[in-house]
Amino acid sequence: MRVLLSTLAACALLGVLAPAAAASGNVRFGIQDDAWLAHGSGTLDDRLDRLERLGVDIVRFNLHWDKIEPTRGAYAWEESDAVLRGLRGRGIPAVVGIVGSPRWANGGRTPNFAPAAASFAGFARAAAARYRWVTQWLLWNEPNQARWLRPTSPRVYVRQILNPGYAAIRAVSPRAKVAGGVTAPRAATNGVSPVRWIRGMRAAGARLDAYAHHPYPSSPRETPFAGGCGYCETITMATLERLLAEVRRAFGPKRIWLTEYGYQTGAFGVTQQRQAELIGQSALRVRKAPRVDMLIHYLVKDEPEVARFQSGLFNVAGRPKLAALAFPLPLAQAGRSGGKLVLWGQVRPRSGVQTYRVQVRTGSACRFAGGVRRTSVRGFRSVPLDVPRGAFVRIYSPRDRAYSATIRAT
Repeated sequence: MRVLLSTLAACALLGVLAPAAAASGNVRFGIQDDAWLAHGSGTLDDRLDRLERLGVDIVRFNLHWDKIEPTRGAYAWEESDAVLRGLRGRGIPAVVGIVGSPRWANGGRTPNFAPAAASFAGFARAAAARYRWVTQWLLWNEPNQARWLRPTSPRVYVRQILNPGYAAIRAVSPRAKVAGGVTAPRAATNGVSPVRWIRGMRAAGARLDAYAHHPYPSSPRETPFAGGCGYCETITMATLERLLAEVRRAFGPKRIWLTEYGYQTGAFGVTQQRQAELIGQSALRVRKAPRVDMLIHYLVKDEPEVARFQSGLFNVAGRPKLAALAFPLPLAQAGRSGGKLVLWGQVRPRSGVQTYRVQVRTGSACRFAGGVRRTSVRGFRSVPLDVPRGAFVRIYSPRDRAYSATIRAT
């Protein structure tokens, strides 16, 4: 992949803006794609190699309870064992979700029906005991939408899933962190808005260490910084401040985990160039926000059904989109200071201080803006540059022999 990325560019640049004092200096950037990770082309080692080249800090992976324990007391851990032990072997942390109830635990109904509290606690306890090295857990997925949880009630969620699961996991691993909510950005049909869900969880006495949310945009026109609905109860990345405020009012200064996010390309989304730009902008957005600990991109590879998600870094055929350049080397414009362009970015592969070079293209002329530069220990750096409006900028990582996607200075 490194060679492929380097052949796609003639000019490159990186810059990184130092975060404000209240910002989340330790935010981690990750990926979720359960199907690709467990069953994608090549071997599991091949797929883990790709995650390392992308520079992921963390991987979200779900345990589907209904598939792992379809018969009470009979577990099928083989798939999750392979993935979670593989990640552990590479030193990649996992944030693990528990979703889907088996028929024996929910009255013989489909997996989106709420299970009996004791049954859910039993599985959560078994999962925590099997994967003791996992220290971050998610309980359910988008329970504020009826397609994921019925009855779609924050009270049901807290009493039958969140609180029993929280107690079970913490009993096994006292240092583990358990996130509740895991909410969708909007209610959808017969659902509950994330604002009302948070308030309902508080009224039900929710126990949690962090609040998880999926701040997907409401339309392709929305950006991580602008275009969100300021008067409704939808919460997207553009209205992240509302999520922070609602969670603080409900639970105090709990940490925020953004565990699913992305922009689709194609007929229902944005262009590949725009997707690459938005990856950098979203990273800057959460880097500057207080209390946000992670941002998980969904997916690695586009799903084959057009009606499903096309937010991958690679297309259905496995060919890289521009997003595959943007994820390991995100880049965003952070304004102008003293007439100079301030650029924000990160070199994600590996850890520690990284080197990079800044390149600028004006018309047909390319130039390096200075010599080799160095990032912070997290791969971040800010740099003001004398770049005219309309010029194209990218970064080059010598150790990866790779270029970032291009952004245009404004």
